[in-house]
Amino acid sequence: MSEKIRVSAVIPDELASARLDQAAAQLFPDYSRSRLQGWIKSGELKVNGTSSRPKDKVFGGEELVISAELKDEGSWEPQAIDFGLVHEDEALLVLNKPAGLVVHPAAGHSDGTLVNALLSHCPELVQLPRAGIVHRLDKDTSGLMVVAKTLESHHALVKQLQARTVHREYEALVFGAMTGGGRVDQPMGRHPQQRKKMAVVKGGKEAVTHYRLLKRFAHFSHVRCLLETGRTHQIRVHMAHIKHPLIGDPQYAGRPRIPKGASETLLDAVRGFRRQALHARRLELLHPLSQEPCAWESELPEDFLTLARILAEEDPA
Repeated sequence: MSEKIRVSAVIPDELASARLDQAAAQLFPDYSRSRLQGWIKSGELKVNGTSSRPKDKVFGGEELVISAELKDEGSWEPQAIDFGLVHEDEALLVLNKPAGLVVHPAAGHSDGTLVNALLSHCPELVQLPRAGIVHRLDKDTSGLMVVAKTLESHHALVKQLQARTVHREYEALVFGAMTGGGRVDQPMGRHPQQRKKMAVVKGGKEAVTHYRLLKRFAHFSHVRCLLETGRTHQIRVHMAHIKHPLIGDPQYAGRPRIPKGASETLLDAVRGFRRQALHARRLELLHPLSQEPCAWESELPEDFLTLARILAEEDPA
């Protein structure tokens, strides 16, 4: 059943001479400006009962009324797939995504994705952009994600991500023995030759990753990474850029750098790890309704723990 939205507001004098879409964004902060512009164009947001254009000026004192119906954002099929539900309330879902689960349907992955799983669990998410998903994890990255359950929550969470107030910590196992932590501040964009890859590129978008050494082995390291920005493949690209690519990363690690004299157990563990050794361990944000700080942590998955144990036993510092 479609969700109906019925809200109204009077334009105050201080917004006189503003564009209609700008005034609406001020008066209805729970909805994105693009969503409000769509409602203005469709006539679902009226000024004193009449339709207007987003660029029309307002004078103050007019009544804005939204009478809209959320429409399905896609034709995805619900599928009963375990997605690791951690927390659920009226505003959001928090999940511990397993490795191997694609987040959104795309070419080559038309179903069997997190979106399909979410729609099976909560069918009304079909009315939200990307079924409520506000940030992604790569297919083979495991760990915590937040999903909005309402349009208002979606807008609030996107604003937090844009303001960089969502705290996201990851743990990774990388090649090379680090001596300490640091900060990578290198712009990122599409790889100039291989368009499916990202890269550090001059003139790219700002990308900042903080990392801290948790445990050093003789030829590998266990690190914690904190995202300041959220670019596609950011941790994977930045760690490879500083010559510490993630173990198992098929796109950015190159050929596995196995130390001379490594035991068969270590060889098998490193070569046999078939995904990037990356897990979204901790997530902190302000709850969209209460504005109270919320935090969730997830345990490291079994394959990650097994690899870390073998590194400790077979490659001690």
